[in-house]
Amino acid sequence: MTSPTAMIPVPAVGVVCLKGDQVLMIRRGTAPRIGQWSLPGGRIAPGERAMDAALRELREETGVTARLIGLIDVVDGIFADEGRHYVLIDYAAEWIEGVPVAGDDAAEATFMSIDEALKAVDWDQTRRIIAAGVRLAGRA
Repeated sequence: MTSPTAMIPVPAVGVVCLKGDQVLMIRRGTAPRIGQWSLPGGRIAPGERAMDAALRELREETGVTARLIGLIDVVDGIFADEGRHYVLIDYAAEWIEGVPVAGDDAAEATFMSIDEALKAVDWDQTRRIIAAGVRLAGRA
């Protein structure tokens, strides 16, 4: 196990992509939280703006395009058992087009009802971000 003080924070993004009363979810194909349902997202590339990274990661992991509608929150994902610390910048987005197809490091990608997504997610921070994204989009 790695000491939390030895972990270098990695900037990353996540997207609460809404289509009507559904949210786009991915099953993680890589660490951290492998096999668990989560939001599409990933690392910000050097020189890349966070908003651009959010839309790129959404396309790479799901094949879906969307329009960002706002910043939800910034969350520290500290996974000491995996030696990882992510600074997650989470955005809300409205679906524009595309049928979800798992790509990049996602094992599955699908739209779920908001209630179904909240039940499928293990990490309390992801549940909180989904709920906040739904409120930001005026769907709560």
